[in-house]
Amino acid sequence: MMRSDLLTLLSGDVVDVAPTLLGCVIGHRNADGYVGVRLTEVEAYKGELDPGSHSYRGKTARNSSMFGPAGTLYVYFTYGMHHCVNLVCGDSDSSRGALLRAGEVVDGVDLATSRRSGRRRSPAPFRSLARGPACVAQALGLTLANDGESVFDDDWSFDLPPQPIDAGRIRSGPRVGLRGPGGDGDQYPWRFWLDGDPTVSAYKPAAALKPRR
Repeated sequence: MMRSDLLTLLSGDVVDVAPTLLGCVIGHRNADGYVGVRLTEVEAYKGELDPGSHSYRGKTARNSSMFGPAGTLYVYFTYGMHHCVNLVCGDSDSSRGALLRAGEVVDGVDLATSRRSGRRRSPAPFRSLARGPACVAQALGLTLANDGESVFDDDWSFDLPPQPIDAGRIRSGPRVGLRGPGGDGDQYPWRFWLDGDPTVSAYKPAAALKPRR
């Protein structure tokens, strides 16, 4: 696909774009080498219209990349230990994005395994190399230094699947770990995944808040 065609695709409404990302391969190269991940699970976030979005209350220093053009990567640090990555979709300044939740490592398996294994006594299982948003970022070798980069940059690649994904394989449901209105699966069924794919992460609802004493 030509860059202009891919940009047009990513510039659509994020809820429409997100399921079309399934089966796409996103790849990143750095000094260590190249890793490519075939996406099997994503979540859509719709900016100021979405109480689950990081940009719901407007632009900040942390989320400024979400307001970039389609194809921009918003990398953030969470829980004091993990990086996660969103692919910006929609028009510039609209702050829409798709969280890359899970995928299958299809290139650079050895490198992804070494990144994911860390101090583990045994290597990370293959299906778990990019199973979960933090695992996707770790397998791709991402840190906050990559925030604001674009899939159109030289160190990145983004390829559509050779054949369209069968719509019958695509499932949708509530997003993971969100409390309150943004976690309402009836109003925001914006998690999309490939049914039966072993790399899709396990669904976990948000933990209930404990009452104050």
